[in-house]
Amino acid sequence: MEATTMLALGKISLGLVAGFGALGSALGVLAAGNAACGGWAKEGKEGKPLSGKFSMFVGMPVSQTLYCLICFVMMDPYASIPENGPILFGIALGVGFAQFISAYAQGKIGGAGIRCLAENGGKGTGNIVLAMGIAESIALFALVIGILILKVGGTVIQPINEATEAVKAVAPAIGG
Repeated sequence: MEATTMLALGKISLGLVAGFGALGSALGVLAAGNAACGGWAKEGKEGKPLSGKFSMFVGMPVSQTLYCLICFVMMDPYASIPENGPILFGIALGVGFAQFISAYAQGKIGGAGIRCLAENGGKGTGNIVLAMGIAESIALFALVIGILILKVGGTVIQPINEATEAVKAVAPAIGG
């Protein structure tokens, strides 16, 4: 594969990992947010003050965007080295898609949980949070796997920073 293609893959990977996480989070928030609006409408119709108890479930899928941001920041120094392009692309697809699915699943679970709370008088919050936490764990596992591939896999060429270059330049002068 040509160096410019590999470099482009590395740079594209940064956008992919961020995009997958944000898209999944947005769809998850949409799913839970729609249900929350229905729950608030029910509360309003019953003459109850609108509570904030549904907001937690709407916001939970946003964490996958944060995980993808972490992955983005960790991948960024490697993206300027062409040989890293294919491995970064694989990490972006794997981690990003797992974050996407996890956030969407979390939003769907949250939406169903909100409907449950709205219909049964607010019972079962702990069970809903547990179910959403299980979906969250998939996102965390994917992030850890991506970091392990990046840092431990041995297939990525490490970026050379200025400190490394300075040591290499000074080492011969001091007998190293």
